[in-house]
Amino acid sequence: MASDPLDLSGHDNDYSATDGYLERLFERLNKAFLVVGCLFMAIMMLHVSIDVALRFLFNSSVIGTLETVSFYHMVIAVFLPLGYVELKGEHIRVDLFVQFLPKSLQFALYLFACLLGLIYFGMLGYQSFLDAWRSTDRLETIMSNFLFYIWPSRWALPIGFAGICLAILANLVRALRLRRAL
Repeated sequence: MASDPLDLSGHDNDYSATDGYLERLFERLNKAFLVVGCLFMAIMMLHVSIDVALRFLFNSSVIGTLETVSFYHMVIAVFLPLGYVELKGEHIRVDLFVQFLPKSLQFALYLFACLLGLIYFGMLGYQSFLDAWRSTDRLETIMSNFLFYIWPSRWALPIGFAGICLAILANLVRALRLRRAL
């Protein structure tokens, strides 16, 4: 049996039929966000490589490379995979002192951290949603040599923050089910 390259190996994934339905759904959604982020990373590398080659070989360039890379490729590549990184438990964690606490206190602190994460990223998601909505309503552009719309890229932030909120929620439910900190 081939292993899943997007396996969440850091966590217990043995779900019963009904127990982990939402967790699996949130994982699949965040894996899809990761794939889209990776796709945009590859497109960005190709875009920049073509621009550099054209500059070197023909003293020409692809119009709009800086704007497209800055406002689309990088934003999508950074924000959409946030939830997947959380699901894998790969965000920066400092557990210098927590590791010496009793398991029950570690569990309580983990649940508290999950709740704080939901509040924090929920607020960021809400505000970025309002900003994206206003940007879309105004059909926001930037100054460049051509008409360059940036309002579509504004939606990567609320989508990414929604993904990380779902990932935190999935980890919270998993921790409650396992009765231990992840």
